Amino acid sequence: MGFTLIHRETVGSTNDDASQLAVGGADDGTVVWADAQTKGRGRRGRTWVSPKGNLYYSIVLRPDKTPSEAAQLSLVAAISMGDALRALLPEKCAVRHKWPNDILVDGAKIAGILLESAGGGRDQPVDWLVLGCGVNIVSNPKDTLYPATHLHAFNESVATIEVLTAFVQRLSHWRDEWVENGVEPIRKAWLERVMGLGEAITVRTATAQTTGRFVDLDSDGALILEAPGGAISRITAGDVFFEGS
Repeated sequence: MGFTLIHRETVGSTNDDASQLAVGGADDGTVVWADAQTKGRGRRGRTWVSPKGNLYYSIVLRPDKTPSEAAQLSLVAAISMGDALRALLPEKCAVRHKWPNDILVDGAKIAGILLESAGGGRDQPVDWLVLGCGVNIVSNPKDTLYPATHLHAFNESVATIEVLTAFVQRLSHWRDEWVENGVEPIRKAWLERVMGLGEAITVRTATAQTTGRFVDLDSDGALILEAPGGAISRITAGDVFFEGS
């Protein structure tokens, strides 16, 4: 499918390794997969706890898109991850997206996505983009900001390589859809799978908290929130909490 796999036992961060490879000219589709990370990270500079047994990988992509367009790959990746996990979990499990780029199973986080890129400008394509993913396979961290779970809590027979393979298969499909037809079918598919659409949610940032009804997602991936008085807010960063969480 046009992917090249590089497997390593332990790295600081798969995103850092993939970025170094990208700077050195690595091809689109180069995948760095590690058994463990010592400096794994998530969104907003948070640490991604990375013990052995779970899945950590980063993919070099060269999308020939401007930074704002390339950021849409976060939605592409989320849909792909949801599809991959849905195929490996029992049918009774509810697999949903959580804005901006987490995957939930029965309301608990099982996977996260982090995009990092270099170069590009308003009318210039990025030089490269690294798509990093972490999936809880055999364990999940405790005392987290949001409830977490792991795949083996639902299906103990799944191996990490199966999850990675399922993901790149779906990524190939949804990326082709994005390239051929733009972001709208991606946005639509994401909204069909998201948790909390039409419901009251709270979005927290480092300095503020906003509560309202989650009504839409725009083409840039920003969350559209309707305040109780009807005012519309466009939110580009933050952490979503549902009622009762």
